[in-house]
Amino acid sequence: MAMHVYLKENTSKKRKAINMFSYVTLGMGLLLLFWSFYPVISFELYSRFILKNGVDSPVPISNTASSVREAQAVLGTNDAFSSNLKDFTQAHLWFPGKQGGDGSQKPLIGVQEYFLTIPKLNISKAKVVVGGDDLTKSLIHYVPKSMPGEFGNVSIFGHSTLPQLYNEKDYKTIFTYLPSLEKGDAIFVEVGDLEYEYEVTDMFVVNPDKISVLDQQYDAAYLTLVTCVPPGTFWKRLIVKAKLLRLP
Repeated sequence: MAMHVYLKENTSKKRKAINMFSYVTLGMGLLLLFWSFYPVISFELYSRFILKNGVDSPVPISNTASSVREAQAVLGTNDAFSSNLKDFTQAHLWFPGKQGGDGSQKPLIGVQEYFLTIPKLNISKAKVVVGGDDLTKSLIHYVPKSMPGEFGNVSIFGHSTLPQLYNEKDYKTIFTYLPSLEKGDAIFVEVGDLEYEYEVTDMFVVNPDKISVLDQQYDAAYLTLVTCVPPGTFWKRLIVKAKLLRLP
């Protein structure tokens, strides 16, 4: 009866090459997953532990629906063939409960477009279409009731994506770094020959059912910048509030 078993080690070059290729492929796959999900995870941590404690308005937490249920209500089911999936390049889909923002009705405001500049984000004279709906071609002044420089709330929507795909000249990615704004940062709005300077005062995250952030406030001139978060998703809305600082 044999007391020992001897196994011949396979040390051929072909076998070594196959093993090395397997390890490299596995490593690249893990790096790709990290590259894809890191912005989402980091923003969630930032919004829950830093943003929530660093602004005047807390991050609202909905008691009426879970994050998963809210995401399903807006995005549709997880079924790849679902007909409920939304095209979020259309501004009116961002807040499903808000009426009148599909661009079908022309605003009563005479100005059709103006320009937005955010020096900290290297955004220079980005076009804002008043009452528009297509976020691939411009920023959108959503459901316009007042104009920059006037008392009221001007809500401007802009698309965002994963930071790896950011291009400040591309309207599909232009608001990707909006979460990096801080209190006191300057935002400039150019309407014709007039330029208005706003100052960031607050930042918070809401669910898509919180349409109150779009309400008018006539005690001063406000600017509300809106984009989808976490980066690369459409689950929630980042709200950046600014107040008119200087008249032209």
